[in-house]
Amino acid sequence: MVTTLDKGCYLLRGSEIVPADHEAAAVLASKGFADTDSERARENTIAYGILKAHNKSGNMDKLCIKFDKLTSHDITYVGIIQTARASGLEKFPIPYVLTNCHNSLCAVGGTINEDDHMFGLTAAQKYGGIYVPPHQAVIHQFAREMLASCGSMILGSDSHTRYGALGTMAIGEGGPELVKQLLSQTYDVDRPDVIAIYLEGAPKKGVGPQDVALAIIGKVFGDGYVKNKVMEFVGPGVKNLSADFRIGVDVMTTETTCLSSIWETDDTIKEFYEIHGRSGEYKELKPGEVAYYDGLVRVNLDELNPMIAMPFHPSNVYEIAEVNRNAADILADVEKRARVSFGDKVEFSLQDKVKNGKFMVDQGIIAGCAGGGFENICAAADILKGRFIGNDRFTLSVYPASTPIFMEVVKNGAAAAILESGAILKTAFCGPCFGAGDTPANNAFSIRHSTRNFPNREGSKVQNGQVASVALMDARSIAATAANQGVLTPATEFDGEFNKYTYHFDSEIYKNRVFDSKGVADPSVELQLGPNIKDWPKMSALPENLVLRVVSEIHDPVTTTDELIPSGETSSYRSNPLGLAEFTLSRKDPAYVGLAKEVRAAQDALVNGEDPMKAWPELTGVMEVIKKSFADVDNSNLGFGSTIFAVKPGDGSAREQAASCQKVLGGWANIANEYATKRYRSNLINWGMLPFIIKEGELPFRNKDYIFVPGVRAAVQNKDEVIKAYAVSGDSMKEFELKLGNLTDDERQIILDGCLINFNRVK
Repeated sequence: MVTTLDKGCYLLRGSEIVPADHEAAAVLASKGFADTDSERARENTIAYGILKAHNKSGNMDKLCIKFDKLTSHDITYVGIIQTARASGLEKFPIPYVLTNCHNSLCAVGGTINEDDHMFGLTAAQKYGGIYVPPHQAVIHQFAREMLASCGSMILGSDSHTRYGALGTMAIGEGGPELVKQLLSQTYDVDRPDVIAIYLEGAPKKGVGPQDVALAIIGKVFGDGYVKNKVMEFVGPGVKNLSADFRIGVDVMTTETTCLSSIWETDDTIKEFYEIHGRSGEYKELKPGEVAYYDGLVRVNLDELNPMIAMPFHPSNVYEIAEVNRNAADILADVEKRARVSFGDKVEFSLQDKVKNGKFMVDQGIIAGCAGGGFENICAAADILKGRFIGNDRFTLSVYPASTPIFMEVVKNGAAAAILESGAILKTAFCGPCFGAGDTPANNAFSIRHSTRNFPNREGSKVQNGQVASVALMDARSIAATAANQGVLTPATEFDGEFNKYTYHFDSEIYKNRVFDSKGVADPSVELQLGPNIKDWPKMSALPENLVLRVVSEIHDPVTTTDELIPSGETSSYRSNPLGLAEFTLSRKDPAYVGLAKEVRAAQDALVNGEDPMKAWPELTGVMEVIKKSFADVDNSNLGFGSTIFAVKPGDGSAREQAASCQKVLGGWANIANEYATKRYRSNLINWGMLPFIIKEGELPFRNKDYIFVPGVRAAVQNKDEVIKAYAVSGDSMKEFELKLGNLTDDERQIILDGCLINFNRVK
């Protein structure tokens, strides 16, 4: 079904795989390829060509990328623009699209969300951007329809910024990386490995893009096979997939923790651009005659069946048929996972979902950048036509990803079939994907064609005793389950026919409503600032020596950004750094905020020329222990702050707030065995936080202990590979080692200056 190669490989003429083993040279020679130099063959990947065209460093091993376009939504763009303003922004140097698809309900916090939208509109007018009003399109669908172009690169402040199926290398990063682009700086990264995703065969009837995506995620996530790498989709199976199908697979590549994705393009993608009135943006992309890849994932589309990602991660993948056969065992495993995440905070059981031998689900959602595509909705309508979802507890909501898609399914009758079934059709909105809409009932089980099913992401509040479960499925199997009135059902059991629908894109919808400055800035426009839109607080440069208090200790295998800063109702405070910070780790470790504030009081006192020991008396004993060995340490060369320990933090969202909220509460560092994603580590760095690494199994400190890091500033400046630190507990200190990993010179300076804002002010 899905297999991986344990070595690199050559791809010949886009179709034949030759593993890079001791026989490779002979095999290549027999096929007319005398030159087997892997470095030269690496240059024949699609990814290499695009990266080279956008690299400004002159060194393909150390990339400095300038992107063609930027895109953000209303959870991230206010903070990005506020940061750029603080650094001297006068005009958007490249097209920048501000969409409104996350806070678009304006239902939480009164007018706060709409204040953000008005800020976005006036920012687009003032700085020369594009503004997409609420309910017009989700961020990624608008980008597909209006921004993507073959061979280009787009940077977005949403983790699912993926347009590889359309020939665009796109990367989702934290807001500070977009700030750098707005200030004409570069995105700096070591040249990533490129992994071939080799598709062969064709999907069977009833199998959709989410099924293919989940099968790949289930195979590669656990061992990090594509982590921080580029996934390049090639092979004879590509031609058997529609544009919408490819898009649906591509958007989910984020859940593998890859850096980006790119696909070979053909007449199917050419037609996509023609339909959208942008035929000039198409060009054929394919690997060279012989291309070298650093690994290979082989996907036999013929063998794939409808899949389900059970709670609480997109990699917890099974065939739906297997879940139905072994529901008791699989549900017991989910309950075990829940105990790891929730402990004894809630009672959590799924065994009662099996009734009379059938797995009963409570809710279905087809939505957003993954599920809301034209073909997904039409396929769901075909399955639902003439059937009804019942009048018991099961519900189904369908969100087209853009108003043009919505209008087309109204015109072709798909909307009528959906509504007649008892399902609800709603406007373009990302809310169900992060807990701001369609939150399930307590202990409910929701099946969703969306992007993530992390704990609490659907809107549960564990601290209040409420928890629900989300599983990811394809729109087709969700519709089949709905037609079966909540009985978990794979779409391969649908015995009807899927119709062929022709899509007609109407660009007049956007022309009539979207503000497009055409790149012309109007400095006379005043930004509209609501009362909840606040500037970033001042932040100090990295001190010579650092005392850290450990204020949270997390031993889960992976800690998501949703656990670091919850989504959902907190969205109302996204533009208020201090207000939002009150929610930091609130669903994972409610004690965190109070503990962080206690030690932040000492740093505040230090900055104000006051005695930090009076602000936080507990430090008196800590400093007495430190001074026994480091007598020259005093208030003139010292800083105080907090840190968390987590095994592997940062899986999931690109939201910079996962780091910035820690920073404004006095955070100076994270300590981890590894970081789940590059984007979370980048967020830490851009907010002036030290991304420390400690060896797995070594933990000389516990929660509420103190850590002394002498000479930390010099260590960063001198690029020390190992930094000595001391765990202070009671009246003793225990030495241990920390590492920072690879940092660019600019990243080191950002940490030294205290954050990206300070770095740009100094420049």
